[in-house]
Amino acid sequence: MRVDLLIHSADEILCLTEAPQRGAALGTLNIVPHGAVAVRDGRIVDVGPSAALRRKHRAERQIDSSGCVLMPGFVDPHTHAMWIGDRALEFEQRIAGRTYSEILAAGGGILSTVDQTRAASIEELVDATRPRLRRILAHGTTTCEIKTGYGLDPDSELRMLEAIARLRRSMPMTIQASFLPAHAVPRKHASRPDAYVDEIVERMLPRAISRWRELCGEGAPLFVDVFCEKGAFTLAQTRRILERARALGYRLKIHADEFENLGGTGLAIELGAASADHLVATSKREIAALGTSSTVAVALPGTPFGLAQSAYSPARAMIAAGATLALASDFNPGTSPCESMQMAIALACRYMRLTPAEAIAAATINAAAALDLADRVGSLTVGKQADLIALEIPSYRHLGYRYGTNLVKWVMRGGKRVGRG
Repeated sequence: MRVDLLIHSADEILCLTEAPQRGAALGTLNIVPHGAVAVRDGRIVDVGPSAALRRKHRAERQIDSSGCVLMPGFVDPHTHAMWIGDRALEFEQRIAGRTYSEILAAGGGILSTVDQTRAASIEELVDATRPRLRRILAHGTTTCEIKTGYGLDPDSELRMLEAIARLRRSMPMTIQASFLPAHAVPRKHASRPDAYVDEIVERMLPRAISRWRELCGEGAPLFVDVFCEKGAFTLAQTRRILERARALGYRLKIHADEFENLGGTGLAIELGAASADHLVATSKREIAALGTSSTVAVALPGTPFGLAQSAYSPARAMIAAGATLALASDFNPGTSPCESMQMAIALACRYMRLTPAEAIAAATINAAAALDLADRVGSLTVGKQADLIALEIPSYRHLGYRYGTNLVKWVMRGGKRVGRG
């Protein structure tokens, strides 16, 4: 068979599985030693031993991957990669003993980033975000989500959404968007948060999905997200926003149980959300419910690490319950200023007690499921988009074991080299 590209002689190829992995199956890597991948028209058409594929296929181009591990590009299903400014001062404040909630109540945190982001044009938002996405890509992430949420008024949130659409068209990676006007209650509504919820439900949600379809086409998915947490949005407010969004055609996500359990995870399951994210304070009952639901549990180990907290998502309990567990970076300026899914894996292994194999599956095929993309990316299986990374390591076990450096030699998206070496 004639193919466009044959990548051969890899020490290991981590194929994973076509579908997401649950419970005891998490960590199924389906390793092909001394393997090769054949690509045609940007998609994987064959995976197997190098010797067999080199006999079977005539390739217009070949890449020798000796000394490397090949695996799917990472999928990061939860980022706040678009913002203006920084929050380095808050880092010092937290070192001095102030909590995230105290900083937020004093007008810092999300609201300080809102002040700077609201003043930016679409072009400035794109220019600020593009280099971050290049670093994300260089660290092996070929698919990511980007949220709005640093505007908190109709015009600013729509500018963020349009900037995401521009990056989606111009960056060599797959980008999913989430509309997050319910990230915090803006200052003007501090004493009447229900009035802000009214504005989200009645004005912002209809305008945003209409504008997104104009920008990206009728078939382009748009998620909605809500920060269901003490000091942000109550369970009742969250329900109202998500139910209205679902009726308008959004797919649903939720920030839940980061600090306190308000019932957000149970609500996400009830409404059929694609994912519930953070899940540090999730109840045993809700963990059990995740095991029988289609909602993906997305853990964000960079956030408690960034906040110097001891509590992480109870991953082993979720796995035992049969939940679909995914990892994400939560890349943001305040609590997790880290672009690397390699670092998320290292933290998950240490603090959530995942094995490297489990963490890899959580950062690829399961993370793809959290973005409704498991049929396209997240594994090196026939028919999937040829999004691959080559790691300069002798075994997959070095992911998680090593940290603080970039192990990626090159990045490929749709069969084309797009990053590193």
